[in-house]
Amino acid sequence: MNNSTQGIGKGMIYAAWIFILILLALFFQNFLDKQNNPNQNLTTEYNNGVREVVLQRNKKGHYVATGTINNKPVTFFLDTGATNIAIPKHIADPLNLEPGFEMQAMTANGIITTYSTILNEVALGEIKLENVRASINPHDQSDEILLGMSFLKHLEFTQRGDTLILRQYMKY
Repeated sequence: MNNSTQGIGKGMIYAAWIFILILLALFFQNFLDKQNNPNQNLTTEYNNGVREVVLQRNKKGHYVATGTINNKPVTFFLDTGATNIAIPKHIADPLNLEPGFEMQAMTANGIITTYSTILNEVALGEIKLENVRASINPHDQSDEILLGMSFLKHLEFTQRGDTLILRQYMKY
């Protein structure tokens, strides 16, 4: 074999290994994403005028789910200790949310300044609410939105084992 053939052969082997490593990285990233957010594809059950969404707890014991704000996909971290929906500024900007008046918020890290806003629509599965109070947090760098009581107080929720059942009673 001449040197050019050997070079092409080695290049093909390197390319194959790089391709395999890329596939493994994509597979494991998807695996890790599902570990953090097992509720990426929510379904909604309808029973006698009640919308019901069932969430699975993630490996860390939290309820994380994919939903929408103003019809744009977001990731929610359910937090019954949060008064409002709290949106990191770097997520609020692409959602075109307008910051309103300045507010003070008590967090685990102390008192911070946030900005009020109103969300036209918030949805988790087919559970939807309109004109929901929220705050924009310029100090939060996470990629998740705290889904607080300004949304959750309109629902009934029941936890059993590793599942959380959210129910929205429809008004006629």
